[in-house]
Amino acid sequence: MASKENPRHSVECIEEAEEAVNKLRTALERSGITLPSLRLEPASYARETPCPLVELGRCTIDVVRTLTAVLPKQEEGAR
Repeated sequence: MASKENPRHSVECIEEAEEAVNKLRTALERSGITLPSLRLEPASYARETPCPLVELGRCTIDVVRTLTAVLPKQEEGAR
C-alpha cells in the first residue's frame, strides 16, 4: 500500500513555487522583460501529490533577444 504524502508538504511546495514565480517575474521586470504567460502550470496541481511546474510560456523574438542580452555570458569551455 502506497503511503500518503503529508498534505502540508503539498501546500508548502505550491507556496514555494508561487514565491519563485513572483521572484522571477520581478527580476525579469527589472530588466524590462515581461513574459505574459509566466505562471504555475495548472495541470501539475492535479497530481496526487502536487508539486507545480512553472510555465514560462511563449514570447516574441524581441523578448528572446532581450533575455539573451541580459543573461550572463559563459565561456565555451566552462560548460
